[in-house]
Amino acid sequence: MLALRAPGVLGLQGLTLVAGGAALCLLAAGRRPEELGLGRSHLGGRLLGGAALAAVLLLPAAARWGGGPGLAPALGVAAVAVSVGEEVAFRGVLFAALEEAYGPAAAVLGSTAAWTLAHVLSHPAPFLPAVTAAGLLLAAWRWAARDLVGPIVGHVLADVAL
Repeated sequence: MLALRAPGVLGLQGLTLVAGGAALCLLAAGRRPEELGLGRSHLGGRLLGGAALAAVLLLPAAARWGGGPGLAPALGVAAVAVSVGEEVAFRGVLFAALEEAYGPAAAVLGSTAAWTLAHVLSHPAPFLPAVTAAGLLLAAWRWAARDLVGPIVGHVLADVAL
């Protein structure tokens, strides 16, 4: 969550990020949880899958990590809110709409393209291929497992760890 590392993000900006994450979740209003991949079946396996997704998402950072400070605890809530909101919006609502209208390939590729474009202003250009790869991984999981819990958990853990 590179946007949270910018100087002066505490306070009002952190609150704005929390509100933005909540607003993204509102996009799911009127949709059934199962339609978004948020059903209750096999929750333990889905949580474990999310931990595995986080491990994969964190591999590149772990390989080049030289130590240093992590995310400030005061920003943890903002990181969680934004991560959950992004997953509900991109791999929940948008994915479901694209899949219903155009099929699974369009859902995976379209939600990944929108996800990448949404990160253009908050991430440096050299980081965007990693954003795209993360989006493809999370969208592929969403399609193959019919699950959004795993991507939410993976995204939250990765953002909080970074």
